[in-house]
Amino acid sequence: MDLGISGKRALVCASSKGLGLGCARALAHAGVSLVMNARTEGPLLAAADAIRAETGVDVVAVAADVTTEDGRAALLAAAGDVDILVTNAGGPPPGMWSDWDRDDFIAALDANMLAPIALMQALVPGMADRGWGRVVNITSQSVKSPIAVLGLSNTARTGLTGFVAGTARQVAGQGVIINNLLPGIHDTDRATALDKGVVEAQGITMDEARAARQATIPAGRYGTIDEFGATCAFMCSQHAGYMVGQNILLDGGAVNTTF
Repeated sequence: MDLGISGKRALVCASSKGLGLGCARALAHAGVSLVMNARTEGPLLAAADAIRAETGVDVVAVAADVTTEDGRAALLAAAGDVDILVTNAGGPPPGMWSDWDRDDFIAALDANMLAPIALMQALVPGMADRGWGRVVNITSQSVKSPIAVLGLSNTARTGLTGFVAGTARQVAGQGVIINNLLPGIHDTDRATALDKGVVEAQGITMDEARAARQATIPAGRYGTIDEFGATCAFMCSQHAGYMVGQNILLDGGAVNTTF
């Protein structure tokens, strides 16, 4: 399918690996030029070089921490006008509800709610002026079905979801489409870290931990970054213009819900 976005320009956050990399790669294959961002320069430059070689699109790599004002300013200055924004950030550490203090919650909010909001506030007005734009926020299945040990993530990402619900409906008439993409467990470093936590807590092997988690997923496996990226690219496409303020689960059926 021709996604109708060849020649557009996208800013993809946390795109040196994992889900962000899958999104950047899929957009590049659709002919979209990229501004790729991550905090660590080495892996980011390597990922950008690989996508350039694979697709031939223009790729700008900006190493910056978007949770800080200086980092966002550097990224936005390098990005300029973009047509597509994909926000993404690694999740806060797991734990029990009694483990966290105010600083922990502020850090989670900065990364998983306030930084995406700030990027939208900076870039959506330009999209609206030009009459076309797409924003996809990578959040989590936990905004529909909270995960007990991920209370920091539950809190911050649900706040972002509420912001998007109102904002998306205010700008859709100007051609700017904002939605959220909710991953379940995908085969990424985040999944590996969570599985290691189970290994340490239960004294089992990594294979046993993965098998137990996969058994809770109707699809019987973890997702891949390529299928996640393909879904993101469709949500950024010309064909997604009537999808407004939605929370799209991509979780192998793990969340059992009618809405």
